[in-house]
Amino acid sequence: MFEQVVNILFPVIALVLVGFSVGRWLKPDFAPINRINMDVFVPALVFSSLASMPLSTNELPLIYAALVALLLPGLVMQPICRLTKLNYKAWTPPHMFRNSGNLAIPLFTYTFGEAALAPAVLLFVVSACIHITVGLALLSNGNPFKQIIKMPVFLATALAMSLNLSDIAVWTPLYEATSLLGQAAVPVMLLALGSQMCNLRLSGLKVGILCSLQSLFTGMISFAVIYYLIPLPTLQLQMMVLFAMLPPAVMNYLFAERFNIEPTNVASMVLFGNFFAIFSLPILLVFALSL
Repeated sequence: MFEQVVNILFPVIALVLVGFSVGRWLKPDFAPINRINMDVFVPALVFSSLASMPLSTNELPLIYAALVALLLPGLVMQPICRLTKLNYKAWTPPHMFRNSGNLAIPLFTYTFGEAALAPAVLLFVVSACIHITVGLALLSNGNPFKQIIKMPVFLATALAMSLNLSDIAVWTPLYEATSLLGQAAVPVMLLALGSQMCNLRLSGLKVGILCSLQSLFTGMISFAVIYYLIPLPTLQLQMMVLFAMLPPAVMNYLFAERFNIEPTNVASMVLFGNFFAIFSLPILLVFALSL
């Protein structure tokens, strides 16, 4: 089990280290690269995922569970941030939006088999949709609606959902082009995150540890609500154990950097959170498989 988790996390850590090396020795300006990623690659990834996603009422309980896991931590973090005087906009998104893509999908399929692939992709899509709507509204200044509807990732989501729900097939060459562009999103995210490591200090470890403990706490509360209130098949319930307590998604850093909301601290949360997952995920997997 430990070896499986290491095998999944190693490519992520390797790309982060490559980004760190590039940032340390070449010192490129990642600001325009991050802008291209957020305005081109990520929208393409979201479009290609949503346009081909099968949707029906059978998935509603799993969608409800995903919404609880995504939104409830935002409520739990409000009193925590007030008591500890932490910046709510910086500290809350990493607990709401977790690594449901490049970590969760292979983790679910390796652990539970091919039967977990479809629900794993659905969980990722729900997370992405909430992140680019509720997440952007949380981080934006001024009128969030005006800012959100101008974001290419939101426009890509709206278009893909419209085509999907209207049962309109996307022209195959267009789908292949967006899928190809989307494949660049996650590697670029990891390289940019690694370059941010050059700005990290030892204090980042404290931020990472605190965020990881808070993340497990908010995740446990979310899973308890799901367990007692939402009827799920055993497989999906086991998956929700992991989904509710995954480490933060890399996109949290990109949004923090885009809106200039403590990007260094958020980078520490993402980096150390995913590193500590090497130790927390085996325990969570044992618990999930015992259900």
